[in-house]
Amino acid sequence: MLCEQKYGALINSFSSASGEITDLEAEGCRDFITIDCSRNEVHKSSQDPTTPHNDSSDVESAPLQTSITPDIKCLVFPRGDISRFKPARPDSSGILGYYLLDAASVLPVLALDVRPGQTVLDLCAAPGGKTLALLQAHSVNHLWANDLSVSRTGRLRKILQSYVPKECLDEENIHITCIDGRELGMREEKSFDRVLVDVPCTTDRHSAVVEENNIFKRSRTKERQKLPLLQIQLLVAGIQAARQGGLIVYSTCSLSQLQNECVVQQAISVAQEELGITVQVQDLRWFTQRFSDTFHFAPQLSVGELVLPHLCANFGPIYMCKLQRMN
Repeated sequence: MLCEQKYGALINSFSSASGEITDLEAEGCRDFITIDCSRNEVHKSSQDPTTPHNDSSDVESAPLQTSITPDIKCLVFPRGDISRFKPARPDSSGILGYYLLDAASVLPVLALDVRPGQTVLDLCAAPGGKTLALLQAHSVNHLWANDLSVSRTGRLRKILQSYVPKECLDEENIHITCIDGRELGMREEKSFDRVLVDVPCTTDRHSAVVEENNIFKRSRTKERQKLPLLQIQLLVAGIQAARQGGLIVYSTCSLSQLQNECVVQQAISVAQEELGITVQVQDLRWFTQRFSDTFHFAPQLSVGELVLPHLCANFGPIYMCKLQRMN
């Protein structure tokens, strides 16, 4: 994580700037989503997909028919190439052509598998990279983007204004709020087809290289210790907000098992025991194998998948786990 981070260019389909993809490809970039999917179009797991990742896990993992939207495009430089992207060009309306982000952060959005006409909740949306990726699919009927932080929500609005035309930012398409995500579970129970729960975490890469306001400072010890409980509460709220059969993707940018697998397992227990909601973990091994040419994934986890930073593919860390509300 201490080496220079690799980025991806999320192509902005709202921009009319011509030649962005062609120019990036001329520099050696490739759309990892299209290429990796075409290489692995027909995937058969060597293991029974109905079995859990780990025999010691008490959380069931099940297969789910999933597709990868062709509308989201993210270009990256080849493995081992740490070239930097040029700044994106605006079109005649001032809309920028692409958004730079850790390419691994697009994976939770792809895993969410948004279908045409569906309603989506982005529970912890700021600063906005995943929200923008969700909008690229053009299949979202209504997107609710929420974040507790006033300053971060302001940044989210600025990003959307730079990448999405005004006429597409009306309340019918995108609803932006600044409230405690833990409250949305009861307020909007069984309202959404898809829920993204990208929780506040220790942001391990940022914390490893930036000293200012670092969450590992002694003055922030209590805040750090409370993170897993907050994450559980947010994930439970996301589960509540999902409709029966709806999908929830939980994600962090942390390596911590306490913030990743443990949160998922505890949230599933809370949902079942306190709310009577049955949730099933969905197997993402086919998904990680599909993108293994671009990212370095951790060996089998009890639940979920983890992108590990690697010298030749310095993306992440990004943890994700896909759930389905069964009742």
